Amino acid sequence: MHLIIAEKHIAAKRIASILAPGKTKQVRVSGVDTYEYESDEGKKIFMGLSGHIVKLDFPAAYNNWQKVEANELIGADIITTSTQVKIVAALKKLGKTATKVTIATDYDREGELIGVEALEIIRQVNQNIEFERVHYSAITPKAIDDAFSNPTNVDFNLADAGHSRQVIDLVWGASLTRYISLAAGRLGKMFLSVGRVQSPTLSLIVEREKEREAFISKPYWELSAILKSKSGEEFKAEHRTKRFWDKEEVDAVMQKISVGDEALVTELTTSEKIDKPPTPFNTTEFISAASSIGFTAANAMRIAETLYTNGFISYPRTDNTVYPESLDLRAQIEIFKTGAFKQYALKLLEKKELIPTKGKKETTDHPPIFPASLARKSDMNEQEWKLYELVIRRFFATFADPAKWETIRSKYDIKGEEFKANGARLVEPGWRWYYHYNAPEDRLIPKMEEGDVHSVTKVDVEAKETQPPGRYGQGRLIKIMEEMGLGTKATRHEIISKLYSRAYVHGNPLQPTKTAVAVVDTLEKFAPTISKPDMTSKLEADMDRIAEGGIPEEDVLNESREMLELVFNELEKNKDDITESLRAGLREDKIIGKCSQCDSNLMVMRSKRGGRFIGCEGYPECNFSLPLPRSGQVVVTDRFCDEHGMYHIRIINAGKRPWNLGCPQCNFLEWQKSREEEKEKEGGNRERPKSINDINGIGKVTAEKLADAGICSVDELCAADALELAKVTSIPIKKIKNWQSEIA
Repeated sequence: MHLIIAEKHIAAKRIASILAPGKTKQVRVSGVDTYEYESDEGKKIFMGLSGHIVKLDFPAAYNNWQKVEANELIGADIITTSTQVKIVAALKKLGKTATKVTIATDYDREGELIGVEALEIIRQVNQNIEFERVHYSAITPKAIDDAFSNPTNVDFNLADAGHSRQVIDLVWGASLTRYISLAAGRLGKMFLSVGRVQSPTLSLIVEREKEREAFISKPYWELSAILKSKSGEEFKAEHRTKRFWDKEEVDAVMQKISVGDEALVTELTTSEKIDKPPTPFNTTEFISAASSIGFTAANAMRIAETLYTNGFISYPRTDNTVYPESLDLRAQIEIFKTGAFKQYALKLLEKKELIPTKGKKETTDHPPIFPASLARKSDMNEQEWKLYELVIRRFFATFADPAKWETIRSKYDIKGEEFKANGARLVEPGWRWYYHYNAPEDRLIPKMEEGDVHSVTKVDVEAKETQPPGRYGQGRLIKIMEEMGLGTKATRHEIISKLYSRAYVHGNPLQPTKTAVAVVDTLEKFAPTISKPDMTSKLEADMDRIAEGGIPEEDVLNESREMLELVFNELEKNKDDITESLRAGLREDKIIGKCSQCDSNLMVMRSKRGGRFIGCEGYPECNFSLPLPRSGQVVVTDRFCDEHGMYHIRIINAGKRPWNLGCPQCNFLEWQKSREEEKEKEGGNRERPKSINDINGIGKVTAEKLADAGICSVDELCAADALELAKVTSIPIKKIKNWQSEIA
């Protein structure tokens, strides 16, 4: 029996349908769906994994944070545990009787490791099994047929490189996270995550925020005039002094010119600007383009993976920006001679030669991202179609002609003051006809000649201020990470997702929370090695050398442990200072604003029963408080409510969209108002219950459940998030909403 192993179930199913169309039957093995058919060579069985089916971990004895020092993890044994019991059981069962195994996982570092993990499980029960490897960049009939016709060897060096990353990230992440979290007193779900790639990336974001905070805006003024040509067309001209830094200077010019003055055309220059086509998509460029049309990095890669496994695009994890000679580019375009992109494909196919653009990076593992097969809009959801279309249009654009613009530069004399106006008109769309994203618009000015006279219809001065450097968007941040050697094409978007999930950043562009600033400040001051990219980029380079067979994995692992020992030496020298620095910084992240009643700080607090609320530090003299949702991390933003003296807050729950709660006081008042309006609509003359036990349907047991969830008063029940409360108490959400409606 010949066993073929793909990385995911859907890939196994598609590969089976390509190699044996209409002949496979679905067979369940140990709870896992497989696909088998009888060939001339015997039975073939296709099965999919679920990515990694095993994980690395420390022995259970190391799990107690209070008893095991963080630095003990550096040299601790690392064990492998199963994460997919059914798949492992199926592999062993099928592996026992298999005579040959083909590893058909994705062809990259991670895919090679996933394949080797499966192979090692099979070799436990069938030590002498024959095995081979197939490489493909798209799950299409041609790509799969070619791959299985030309099998190669498993690359154990590449798998070792992937394994070394897992070990290094586990040891660095677990030990540093434990140390920093214990120092800060942040345990449980609120622990402070620290990582080899994560922390230098977070440092980039924090440093940019500090640049913004240190930036001092400088006022300036812009002077413009609206001119009217003889034909009656109006357009805008700007003073030759782009920015006036002295108000008196711009006022002096304003006194010289006025509506009705003549504007003499003193100079007119027309030229042509060539706009070159874009280069092919690699992962970084794809994420950047997807980000510009509204996709987060993680979402873009998740959807790209779906498009790939369904055979619609090529493998989306690639550094390559040069199409390989082995790719039949004309045939690839011909796929789209029918369907939604027919007119674009036919236009390209008119070319005698199809010469694509080339980027700076050329690799041999995978080609740049390209559309692999024709799809209809009904084959996918709206988001998938948007990214599928993006890939198609980018692919087409790389073969298209340059775009050409006609540019016009003009100068005018108005009472001795020089004004300028620039125009641009797209005369040959070229590649922009295929790839219309973020296209600049025409800036049209009337036809004119030197010596023409226009009239001034309006003069305007606009007061402005210089702006701080912008925060990083996800696409831009991933490009910087790539430049600095932080992470890989397969992991950078995951690092950014982790920063969001740990409530280190919020929004897009990314804004760091005060917790993030506290962690980075502490690391940069007392253990700078962790927050700088040098160490992690060195390890990334070493992992590349493992993949190339230039250095043994064990050497790199030993080197990484030595680096980490030095980091811990830095930490231990400054242990007390680190604790003080972290706790002082984290306290700031709980400050919501000033109390309107006593001017003390309003803080995120917890009740004795675990409930969460905004309370006044002046308690017990001041008992001002506001309710908060029970679950989710509270993120204090930099938006400020002047009316109530509080910062806006966000609530972040893993796997859900962030909830912009806004100013807590405004939110509470709005909630009260809506309740009163509902009550009026119902014509409610009912007396409001004074305690939880007065509410119809709440007995002793239910009241205890609510109390355990931090709901001890009628007001707290009113303000509670019904869905979250239902999850915590197991009380039906409908019943909770009925109570809230009754007591409103």
